[in-house]
Amino acid sequence: MKKIRIILFILLIALLVGVYLNYPKLNLISGVASKNMASQVFLAKRAPDSVTTFDNNMPLVKLADAQLLIQDSAATASVYGLMKRKAVYKDGVGAALTNEEHDTHSFTIAPNRTIDKDTLPFPYGNAGVTDTLFENVDYELLEKAIDNAFARPSEQKTRTVLVAYKNHIIGERYLKGFTKDTPMLGWSITKSVLATLYGMMQYEGKIDIHSYRPFEKEIRMKGSKSAITINHLLRMQSGLAWEENYFEISDVTKMLFLSSDMPQIQRNKQVIAQPTEVWNYSSGTSNLLSGILREQFKTHQEYLDFPYSSLIDKIGMHSMIIETDLTGNFVGSSYAWATTRDWAKFGLLYLNKGMWNGERLFAADWVDYVSEPTAHSDGVYGAHFWLNANGKYPDVPRDLYSANGFQGQYVFIIPSKDLVVVRTGLAEDPEFEVNTFLKEVLSAID
Repeated sequence: MKKIRIILFILLIALLVGVYLNYPKLNLISGVASKNMASQVFLAKRAPDSVTTFDNNMPLVKLADAQLLIQDSAATASVYGLMKRKAVYKDGVGAALTNEEHDTHSFTIAPNRTIDKDTLPFPYGNAGVTDTLFENVDYELLEKAIDNAFARPSEQKTRTVLVAYKNHIIGERYLKGFTKDTPMLGWSITKSVLATLYGMMQYEGKIDIHSYRPFEKEIRMKGSKSAITINHLLRMQSGLAWEENYFEISDVTKMLFLSSDMPQIQRNKQVIAQPTEVWNYSSGTSNLLSGILREQFKTHQEYLDFPYSSLIDKIGMHSMIIETDLTGNFVGSSYAWATTRDWAKFGLLYLNKGMWNGERLFAADWVDYVSEPTAHSDGVYGAHFWLNANGKYPDVPRDLYSANGFQGQYVFIIPSKDLVVVRTGLAEDPEFEVNTFLKEVLSAID
């Protein structure tokens, strides 16, 4: 009996130590669960049971109990009743986690949208797709490649796949529970959308990314940020400190799940290197860019309208919503949602070098800029786009560049093959083998 009591005492001590060490994480765990629930249900129109079973079934996050508050357009979550968090939803700007500073969004406005009646098929509209057969496409082989992307559901966790060749959809598949009308969270694909806004402003002569210094008024001395340009930020070469770790209490998790004003987090970081000396992937940098973008407009309304009037609604990505933080900044690092077809339109805009149905949205050489390898990135990163310049995917053309997101959200652009491939899901490489998948898709096109 004494031995049993000793064992129980040791187990109790271990439990208490575990709770003590992980208690600070509960704030983040509850935050992830409530934010997921609010966005997936109110924005993407998903069933809450499905969100609990799949989206919130991540390490630690699955410990949280998330509940909907339908009348408040909100969701709450806690871990065994501890560290309760609340996410509130607002039409047009999505869901945001409340905190000690704000118990709802601190602004009342939303983006103005222009959604024209669809009269054209994909990609220039949403009035269906054009039935086009290409002689050089082996459709049976393509279907097999798509089959393989869904073949091991518990491991690959693929949700949607779309293959567009020469502006036409030649392959498309949706997991049960998802359709062509389901908005999918892009996570860091959002970074590429944000970069595109700068490409458009560059083309219109409203900003020069190579000379514009957002910190230029800072005194030029050791540790000064005054030399940092938009180009440095787009290439993740600012030299500002940042820790990108989604599984610990880090800069990125504190920003996404605790902050009211996300651009300020990176803005306040110290200089640890001079611009171009290091490459450091940073979601804080993307949100800093979002805040700098806001400074280019006289009013908050103009800022909220800009992505939609100039890009999103202009190319018919009407399903897209970029969520904001509590103070109205677009979360340019992580929170853009769009249907799989609309994500494909984004890829096709790049495949067509900025031309969309006869109108130029950004300069053709912007594509060269974003797909040029950034120093110290080992050839895997350009300017808010990922690259295959050094053959990360050995069986795929080196000119591939892509917009990638957490848990395996991908918009692959392969200019030499006139191809855009979109894949969304809950697992990334190596659980979902990107090289194998793209190799099999490419093998179907002669």
